[in-house]
Amino acid sequence: MSKEKFPSEKNLDEKETASTPEAAKKKATEDKKATEDKKATEDKEAKKDNHDEKLAKEIADLKDKNKELEDKYLRSEAEIQNMQNRYSKERAQLIKYESQSLAKDILPAVDNLERALSVEADDDVSKQLKKGVKMTLDSLTKALKDHGIVEIEAEDVKFDPTLHQAVQTVVAENDDQKDHVVQVLQKGYQYKDRTLRPAMVVVAQ
Repeated sequence: MSKEKFPSEKNLDEKETASTPEAAKKKATEDKKATEDKKATEDKEAKKDNHDEKLAKEIADLKDKNKELEDKYLRSEAEIQNMQNRYSKERAQLIKYESQSLAKDILPAVDNLERALSVEADDDVSKQLKKGVKMTLDSLTKALKDHGIVEIEAEDVKFDPTLHQAVQTVVAENDDQKDHVVQVLQKGYQYKDRTLRPAMVVVAQ
């Protein structure tokens, strides 16, 4: 029959074993490793937190930069649109009034032809010549009218400073004649909605 140890003896042997130098060294090594592992875990978490914070800052900076670029793009787009609108408007104006300069140059010729017609024709040659001048003037007047150039109404109408240029005034014969044109010294012309040349007139006051 084998001899078994009493509980008190067993506990005494375990206590003696645990207190040996090898056991103490092993326990110290395990404690050190546990401490190192804990520190490593804490460092890892700290690095992760730092990385997350840095990443969040980079995302915020990128969002701000993206917003700034978007604002610049919208402003540029609006500026381009405004330039296109101005260009379209200016082009439309140029097209609308493209014949203005030519018309101004032609008007003196019209004036000369009208003066030629005001001269009396005494013989057949003069009458034929006058007839030719009249045909030329009619053709020229029609061409001007086809391009939107028409004579400004002036005789016996109320004076309008946007259409008429008063170069002389006379005393009105009655109240109805006041501020009205009584004589046209030079015809005026309108080009579409613009006054190409105001009529030179005499106004009753």
